[in-house]
Amino acid sequence: MEERGIRFVRLWFTDVLGSLKSVAIAPAEVEGAIAEGVGFDGSAIEGFARVFESDMVAHPDPSTYQVLPWREGGRSTARMLCDIRLPDGSPSFADPRYVLKRALDGAGRKGFTFYIHPEIEFFLLRTLNPPTPLDEGGYFDHTTLGDGTDFRRDAITMLEQMGISVEFSHHEAAPGQHEIDLRYADALTMADNVMTFRVVIREVAVSQGIHASFMPKPFSEHPGSGMHTHMSLFEGDTNAFYDAADEYHLSKTAKQFIAGLLRHAPEITAVTNQWVNSYKRLVGGDEAPSYACWGRSNRSALIRIPQFTPGKTSSARIEYRAVDAAVNPYLAYALMLNAGLKGIEEEYQLPEETEDEVWRLTDRERQAIGIRELPRNLDQALRLMEESEVVAETLGEHVFEYFLRNKREEFAVYRRQVTPWELERHIRVM
Repeated sequence: MEERGIRFVRLWFTDVLGSLKSVAIAPAEVEGAIAEGVGFDGSAIEGFARVFESDMVAHPDPSTYQVLPWREGGRSTARMLCDIRLPDGSPSFADPRYVLKRALDGAGRKGFTFYIHPEIEFFLLRTLNPPTPLDEGGYFDHTTLGDGTDFRRDAITMLEQMGISVEFSHHEAAPGQHEIDLRYADALTMADNVMTFRVVIREVAVSQGIHASFMPKPFSEHPGSGMHTHMSLFEGDTNAFYDAADEYHLSKTAKQFIAGLLRHAPEITAVTNQWVNSYKRLVGGDEAPSYACWGRSNRSALIRIPQFTPGKTSSARIEYRAVDAAVNPYLAYALMLNAGLKGIEEEYQLPEETEDEVWRLTDRERQAIGIRELPRNLDQALRLMEESEVVAETLGEHVFEYFLRNKREEFAVYRRQVTPWELERHIRVM
């Protein structure tokens, strides 16, 4: 810090809904913060504590120290991500980072390491309300200099300065929509990276006089923003999902993991798609999934098996396509991991592959082949979540109850809204 002229250190942590929280300390305070933590009022943070049990302590993780590139110069600033603990030093069950750590520890006891590679979509907008896309580009379009291409270059440069490796970037299908794919990392590192990614994208946008949004579906007429999530389990250096003798190159472990995800997908959707707006994206017709099925080239399926790279066993993986870009990554990764592990533990049988565009089938045809529908709205998703042992055990009692309560309130407010669509359609005829 002294060599880099650091003036402030920001301590970051995440609330239950995935919003980033931050407190700044001086460099002289860092040693004490690492040793003893920094106290704060947990009752003021979404989902952390009630007033009478509000004292909490943020303990910075030194391994996450990075200089913020947009704060260099006379006011250079660094950041560290924090684990949240109680005053007695025990972990806070309200800390989303701890929820994921607990799930990863469970996988570790079974000999597995969980790896993630996300494809993160977002919109660049000239104005927020009403939202106006920055460009009129389409899928893989090379937009004109300064309209998105420059943005992605600047954002990727900043991400890599913070130690976050990027694999690909391109324009997505909707006007103003872009995608940046992060290189594989273990799930905890990736959840930290996703939180940092969203900050970087917004900072670069502000510096260029535009706006960035991770809202799942800002436009009725255009596809929404997902965060397709590639996953694999490793046993040491060996990819537990790979089997050279299988036609899909998928091991028995991988197939049981997929079966676990498919069976429990409806009940974890409230967390992987946690906003009222999330369900405007999960509508048949676009490439966002509406049904719990799997396939290889089928991009209407919830789980896709990406093409295997010959000679590269580490590339065997699965892609879960429901998650959107406004998710709390700590909670979502914990649930996807435990749903898959449940399939391995109880040896779930993988259903047949679905090759059809699932939304073109009738309800009777889907029922005949055993394809379940994902929740159609947040209310339905919460009702399924409420009955789920997997979700309750993974999140823990505190996060489980707070999440349900908060999201029920969100849906109750949403139900009372009269939309422009309703007025336009009905005001003259009723």
